[in-house]
Amino acid sequence: MGAFFYGVSLQWKLDIRSKTLLVTCYVVPLVFFAIMGGIFTSVMPESRNTLIQSMTVFGVTMGALIGLPPSLVEIYGSDIKKIYKANGVPLWLGFALTNLSAFIHLFCMSLLLYIAAPMVFDAAIPANPGWYFACLAVWIVVSLSVASVIGLAVKDQAKTSMVSILVFLPSIMLSGIMFPMELLPKALETVGKIFPASWGYRLLSETGFRLETLLPLLSIFLIAALACAVLLHKVKV
Repeated sequence: MGAFFYGVSLQWKLDIRSKTLLVTCYVVPLVFFAIMGGIFTSVMPESRNTLIQSMTVFGVTMGALIGLPPSLVEIYGSDIKKIYKANGVPLWLGFALTNLSAFIHLFCMSLLLYIAAPMVFDAAIPANPGWYFACLAVWIVVSLSVASVIGLAVKDQAKTSMVSILVFLPSIMLSGIMFPMELLPKALETVGKIFPASWGYRLLSETGFRLETLLPLLSIFLIAALACAVLLHKVKV
């Protein structure tokens, strides 16, 4: 129990001093919302119907792919890993607490967008808020699982940032939030379905349960979770 609380305390200190977490989970998504929200609603007034969903997709994808991997590298690619071992803290606890912390931050940021968009840009509120937030939680978990693979697989901070950006850019450009996916060439539309962002946008835009949307996200999560389990085992060894 003492090891658990030590791990929580250490994670809390890392979060407080993490500028990356602040910038990627709050500053950039909210600035993007303030600028692009005005552009979207001016050029395409009908975008108000999905403005909350599109801004949330950008914010969560940014916070997960750009914000989480450096935090994991900070733990498993530095002396912090030795501190965990020296104090009897299981190495998986750092992984779990980092993901939990990122989940809370991303959910709070999404809630801010949900509240602000109708007031600032007269955006439409999702028809079923309960279903929307349940889908949001699922999609954040899937996005974090993919980001965790990057953070555990790439130990170098600079390389991690580069890989994160290489995954982030096509995730956003091919997700459907910038322009309808139907306008893309079939090859790019197919590539876009590899990333959670495109399925997350569909999921958040729907008003009820659709298995054909949830299954791809579940498949991505299972593959990413298996990869994380293997990478965490290598870290222990």
